[in-house]
Formats: sequence, structure tokens, C-alpha cells
Amino acid sequence: MAQSPGVSRLANASRNPQFQGCGNPASEGLRLAGRMHSAESIIELDRRLGIPGVAQIVEGNGGLPKVRITSAAAEGDIYLHGAHVTSWHPSGFDEALFVSSESRWEDGRAIRGGVPICLPWFGDKADDPKAPAHGFVRTKSWELDEIAAAGDVVTICMSTGSDAGTKRWWPFDFRLSYRATFGPELRMELELQNTGTSVLRFAEALHSYLKVSDVRSVSLHGLDGVKYVDKTDAYREKVQNGDILIAGEIDRVYLNTRSDVEVVDASLRRRLCVAKDNSLTTVVWNPWAEKAAVMADLGDDEWKQMICVETSNVLDYAVEVAPGQQHRMTSVLTLAGS
Repeated sequence: MAQSPGVSRLANASRNPQFQGCGNPASEGLRLAGRMHSAESIIELDRRLGIPGVAQIVEGNGGLPKVRITSAAAEGDIYLHGAHVTSWHPSGFDEALFVSSESRWEDGRAIRGGVPICLPWFGDKADDPKAPAHGFVRTKSWELDEIAAAGDVVTICMSTGSDAGTKRWWPFDFRLSYRATFGPELRMELELQNTGTSVLRFAEALHSYLKVSDVRSVSLHGLDGVKYVDKTDAYREKVQNGDILIAGEIDRVYLNTRSDVEVVDASLRRRLCVAKDNSLTTVVWNPWAEKAAVMADLGDDEWKQMICVETSNVLDYAVEVAPGQQHRMTSVLTLAGS
């Protein structure tokens, strides 16, 4: 069902001027926490914010609520659990994102695949080995603020912020806004606002799992000549020479780069491009067979079907935000035939 330009459903009529297009994150009654999502609450949320024929709030895997997008330009899914995009299927192409068949769809666990949001640290927390890997926002229940349609392009706005649970791990005040726009491109915009009185320093990543035919036969263009940290080789700094070809476990952080990365998949006859803004590092990761075999939420052979190309600001490129200020990082995925 086609929608006229400008159709929008908001949880609250006021808007956040720092993140235009997202409704006020302070909406009440729309916080659906964990497994307490009842059929009635999801139905009510869909009544308030859904756009018939274009975007519907439904029960997803594990009973977790998600927004299901079905427009002429693209289909997709985004969960309130972690504000986690799990599917983007633009018109004319097969699915772009990988999600593991062994993923755990439950509170307190991250979804394996799609686009997890990593923040306020990346990997393990240096001063606390008991802290959750990649931060806490990817397992937090977010608030759904707005669904907007402009023609066949659909934008989902979500938000979350500091609370007693986050301050257990990171004792700072902040507000996060996330806007995912589904259309011929998948545009993801993550903004942190410092609502406290001290400078915040944090790492961030949009940890995109890209679906490929076989990781051993794809090539990654765009990082030739860029320095990187090789986490599989004692964090040694190296320089990329030519295209990236995957012949074993890869876990690299490419440094001080604004470059787009293109994943060329001859078997699928497509090129998947990851562009970015306000990001100075790019992470490339695949666990390969040995590590995949000990990952409970990844099938033993599924490592062949994925490559992670992550828009990020990590290591020495972590972000500092002064009180009252904000920082926004953007990642844009596009698909083209090859």
C-alpha cells in the first residue's frame, strides 16, 4: 500500500531539534521491557505508531517486538531489543544482512548478526572483565519514538539513555538516539547527547554483518594503503596492500580512515558498499572455522556466509563529547549489481 510523502506516526508530538526526524524520546507508556511484551502491548504500540501496509509492530523471534517494514523500495526488520536491525532487503536484491540460525533471541543476550550497536566500549571493557562485551546498549530495550514514511522510504526512530542499569557499568548521564532509514539504501544514524556535567569518552561501532556467498571468495575494496591494527597478531600495526582477501581469521581495526568499503561478491553478482560519516576507524572481522566452532550462537559453517565491515570510532579514535554537546555517527549500506 503506497503512502503519500510525509506520513508520520509519533509517540509524542514534540521533536528533538538535535536529531530532526525523531520524536521526543521521553514518550511514556512505550517502554516494552524484555519478555514482558504482551500481545496487547504490541498491538497497542502498532495502533499508535504503525503505518498500514508499510510498517507494522509485530512479535518477532523469542517474543521480542520488532518493526516490520514492507515498502515498494525495501523490506526489513528492526527490533526494540538493542535497536537492532536484522534485515534489509532492497527491491531487486536478496537479503543484505547475515543473521545466525543459532542466535539467542532473549533478554540479556545480543542478537548474532544484523547490525548490533556497540557502545560505550568495543570488545571487552579494559578495567572490568565482568562487564558485557561491546557495551550494554545492544542488549537494552529501546523506546520506539516514531515511524515516518516519505514515498517508499521508511524511517524508524528509537532512543534510550542512562539509568541505574547502565550506571552499574558506566557512571555517566547520556541520551542515545538512533534513526534507521529503509529504502534503496540502509542509512543508520547513531547520536549520543551528553546530558551530564563531565566530558564523556566512549567507543562506538555499528557492527554490520554482511551476507556473502562464501567469505573465501569475496574481496574488499577501499582500504589499500591504510594502516591497521591486527588483533590476531598481538595488535601489531600493519599497512594494507591491495584488496582484502579472506583466507583465515581476520580481526582488524583500520585506522584514521573515512573511506567507503566495497564488498565484491562475484557469486551473488553484487557489490555491497559501506559508506560512513563521523567515523575514523573501520573494523573488518570474520572468526573463521576454529573460533566459530566454540561460539554457541553461530553455526559451525555459518562463518562462510558473513563478513563484518563496521563503521566505528574505537581504540585511540574513541570520541569525546563535552557536557550539553552531541556526536552523531552514520553508516550507509548500498547494493549494486556487478
